[in-house]
Amino acid sequence: MTDITAPRHDWTRQEIDDLLKRPFHELLYLAHTVHRQNFDPNDIQISMLISIKTGACPEDCKYCPQSGHYTTGVDKERLMKVEKVIEEARKAKAAGATRFCMGAAWKHPTTRDWPYVIEMIKGVRALGMETCMTLGQLNEDQAHALADAGLDYYNHNIDTSPEYYSSIITTRRFEDRLDTLANVRKAGMKVCCGGIVGMGESAFDRAGFLQQLANLDEHPESVPINMLVKVKGTPLEDVEDIDPIEFIRVIATARILMPHSRVRLAAGRAQMTDELQAMAFFAGANSIFYGEKLLTAGNAATEHDMKLLERLGMRGVPHHEAFDDDTLDLAIEQSIASQRFADIATDAAAN
Repeated sequence: MTDITAPRHDWTRQEIDDLLKRPFHELLYLAHTVHRQNFDPNDIQISMLISIKTGACPEDCKYCPQSGHYTTGVDKERLMKVEKVIEEARKAKAAGATRFCMGAAWKHPTTRDWPYVIEMIKGVRALGMETCMTLGQLNEDQAHALADAGLDYYNHNIDTSPEYYSSIITTRRFEDRLDTLANVRKAGMKVCCGGIVGMGESAFDRAGFLQQLANLDEHPESVPINMLVKVKGTPLEDVEDIDPIEFIRVIATARILMPHSRVRLAAGRAQMTDELQAMAFFAGANSIFYGEKLLTAGNAATEHDMKLLERLGMRGVPHHEAFDDDTLDLAIEQSIASQRFADIATDAAAN
């Protein structure tokens, strides 16, 4: 095999499938080696995700409780008020998050709500936090407008392999997702792009999913790997659970393929044991969503997350960026809070 530490954009599916099938401890060793060469293995980037517009989505994604095609008990809610979003961002920052992610259940942004979306970005950035949004498909003009407002990241997951995609979604083409990612890059924003495992796909589909990400012209800066959260009322509510070892294989392979990306342990953590999460961190995951809800799904309890990171000797990574004077003061406060957390984690590891 060629040098595993050098970023590549020409992976074959067979190469990736071979990686996924390597003896487990050998795969973990390779992934952790790459991880240590590119990151401090005890650092973890902490994001918080909220739903700014919930339910009644016209897409038919078979995993999603917000799809208007299924009856899942999720209440339909209009776009959240800008002031409420900023208030939630302040709470997230106080809890240790450095990136604030906002998701809307849209096929694409609406003209009526667009001005409020722009104000949300500006308001959250004024707090000294990184900003991320997921609003569905974007054309070039929309992507440039978000970039001009200061949006740091745009999330648009490809979900699965191109071949399995139509088994999960029929209201949007796989190519549409790639077009949105290209528009985000053209606008100069960073990309957050990953997918979901455990939707009944094959191991070869997982290789195809990872191949699509790894062979983008630029690797996504953030790669969320979600374990399916089965929701009653969706077509996937009774799908067989993925083997946790197979899930870790996906995390480890993502780390090897995209050595400079933040691999995020995303949805499904509420169902994971501490030991499984620790193994995922060892395999190269170095980002999590913080908070007890991810859009409409439950997430690991905040207090439990803090204790787990302390037990593992891990620490949240402060966000460093140049701001104006007022925002810089807020950023300094965040850095001090993060340092206090790092001191606590260090003490816990020493004991």
